[in-house]
Order: sequence, then C-alpha cells, then structure tokens
Amino acid sequence: MFTKLRNKFLILNMTMTSAVMITAFLVIYIISYNNIHSEIAKKLNPQFGVQTVIEGTELHVDTENSKSKTLYRRFSQDDTYSFIVQVDENGEILDIDSPFNMLDETYKEAVEIALSNKDNNSTITLEGKQWRYSINPMKKQVIQENGQTYTIADDKYHIMFLDVTIYKQTLFQLLMTLISVGIIMLLVLFFISLCFANRVIQPIAEAWERQKQFVADASHELKTPISIINANYDALLANQEETIKSQLKWLEYIKIGTDRMTKLVNDLLSLAKMEDMRFEIQNVPFNMSNTIHDVILSMEAVVFEKGITVTRSIEPDIMVKSDPERIKQVITILFDNAVKYTDPKGQIDISLTKSKRHITFSIKNTGKGISTQELPKIFDRFYRVDSSRTHETGSYGLGLSIAKTIIERLGGGIYAESVENEYAKFTFTLAR
Repeated sequence: MFTKLRNKFLILNMTMTSAVMITAFLVIYIISYNNIHSEIAKKLNPQFGVQTVIEGTELHVDTENSKSKTLYRRFSQDDTYSFIVQVDENGEILDIDSPFNMLDETYKEAVEIALSNKDNNSTITLEGKQWRYSINPMKKQVIQENGQTYTIADDKYHIMFLDVTIYKQTLFQLLMTLISVGIIMLLVLFFISLCFANRVIQPIAEAWERQKQFVADASHELKTPISIINANYDALLANQEETIKSQLKWLEYIKIGTDRMTKLVNDLLSLAKMEDMRFEIQNVPFNMSNTIHDVILSMEAVVFEKGITVTRSIEPDIMVKSDPERIKQVITILFDNAVKYTDPKGQIDISLTKSKRHITFSIKNTGKGISTQELPKIFDRFYRVDSSRTHETGSYGLGLSIAKTIIERLGGGIYAESVENEYAKFTFTLAR
C-alpha cells in the first residue's frame, strides 16, 4: 500500500517537474531558433542592386541604345559567408560577387536550383554546406530634372546565397545540449523525488504502524477486564441458588473489571479529544502555583501511605494563560506516575519556575528510573517500562501519552530524563 502511495507521489512530482523543465527548454529553443532565423533573414535582405538613371539635358549622353545616362551602383559584400549572383530574366549569369573559390558550374547549379524554386526560405546544399538564398529584382531609381525620383523594376535579378551551416550546427548543438541536460536533470530529479517521496511516506507509514499497534494494544488491554467479567459471570450462573451475599467476591471481581475498562475507555476518549483539532481549548489566566498545590494536597494520603517525602520549590502566584483543567490533568498524571514508581521511603521533588516568556514545571522521583533504551519510547501509547505488562500499578501506559498530547496541543514541550537506578525526571514548559 505504501509502495503504491510512494509511487503515486513520485509520478506526480516527476510529471509536474518534467512538464515545467520541458516547457522552459522549449521556450529557450524557440527563442534561439527565432533569433537565428531573424538574423539570417536580415542578412539575406540587404539593400543592393540599384541602378540610378539621371534625366536632364546637362547629363544627356547620346548612345546607340539610350538617350539617358545610366550609372550602375554595386554594393560589395564584406560577409565572407555569402555570395551574390546577378542574372537576367532568362537566368543567364551576368555577374558574380563571391569571396569563395568555387567552380563556375557550382554557381550555375546554385542559380538553377534557386530559380526553379523561388521560395526565399528554402535551403540548398553546395559542396557539403547548407545555403539559404533570396531572390531580389533589381530596381532603377530615376531622378528627374525637377528633382523628383521614382523607382521602376528592372529585368535583372540579384540572388544572394548565405552559408547557414554554422547556424544549423548551432541550433543542433543547442538541441543536443538541452536534451542531454534534460536527461541528466530528469535522472537527478528522479532520485531527489524518490528520496523526498520516501521521506513523505515515512511519517504516514509510521503513523499507520502506530495506529495498528494502538488498535492491537487497546484490544489487548480491553481483553483482560472483559475476560474477568465473563469468567465471574459464568461463576454466578453456575451458583444460581446461592444468595447475593455469598457471591459478593464474584461481583467484586466484576466491579474491578468494569472499573478498569471504564478507566481505559475514559483515557482513550481523552486522548482522542486532545488529538482532535476541532476540540476547543480554553485560554484563560489562572494561578499555576495554586493548581500544583491542589494536586499535591489531593494525593497526600497515597504519599503518606508509601512514606514518600515530597519537596516543593514552587514560585508563588505564577499566572499562566492557558487551559487550567488540562494543565491540572497533566500535573496529576505526572504526580501519579511519580508516586507509582517511587520506592517506599523515596523522595519526590517538584519545582515551578518562570522566565520572561515561559514557565517550567518539573517533577523528579527516586527509584529504578528509566533505561536509555526505553527513554525515547516513554511517551508512546500503551508503553510501559514493565515489559511483562502487569497491572500492579493499574496503569495502561496512556497517561504520559495523554500528557504529551495536551502539552503539545497547548503549544508547549515536554521531555523526560533519567539515570537508571537513581531517578526519573519529567519537565514541561509553557508560554506565559
């Protein structure tokens, strides 16, 4: 189940991340592609091939074929990656302006290909290189005697060929780079996503295991009082002729079982309420010092019976804004726990101090203490230091779990420390 959930997280994360990355790479490639093609188009459309005809009597030159003087202006190309061929309307080559040392047949082939397909965006291959060409009709600029000018089309054409091999290679290298980086990034993202998916699933899996353990432990704890009740009920049925007075011991056993079950159910309900975020917590000012004294006073009889010495170091009249009933419940749990695990004639030390922002309550009892291995588990549900799970203390291992849940719900912190065979100490802090 958790493997499937992890895989779903992994697939979702990889899909979203891959989509963003591919989109970013696609935008980079499209922008680069458009920029390169814009540059090619700009180089293929220079201003060249303009004839200037000046009309006027003072510039008139008699020739056999014309009554006006024609000045031909030819723009030389400095770009070593292009050449220009001038042709007439029949496709015959009139002039070649080229920095390349190519055969005349090559130029003739280029012209034939260009004229057979007059699409200016086409690409041809010559001598292992790729060329983009543009066909532009030559124009005549006529200057009249009054100074006005106009342009007329000529029957000649300029065909410009631009070597775009380097541009194609640049785009191809960019594409290969983006694909390579994309694959590497996807692999890195896969392992990172896998790591994070495992980390996300881990608390869920742990919570699930705790829930399963909780159900198993609750069932185990409920099984004992239910068994007691059933056994004694059967004993009563087997002696129906007896009087109630003679069957009191069976009834007492039933009462013990129901009392234990009632306590367990109440603890479970208390724990469930505190874990429910919808459960309303009070937030009122109260005297913390007096609350501690009240709890100690309520348990004087038990303390006296075990001969325990209680020392107090409680600052007077410490006011706290929190839930007084829940705080009293926590103090009672901790004090009751200390009394249960203190050896006869032992000692319990209680202290309450304050700082500018916090109050600190601690309770320390002498006794067997808690081993280093058990200390991290001490706040777990149904966990008891007594591995045999005996009920000599009447504990179900829920008290400390309830105390921790309450303190954390109130915004505080609780922790335990211990030296085995010497003492155990519990401390919690709350904001004032």
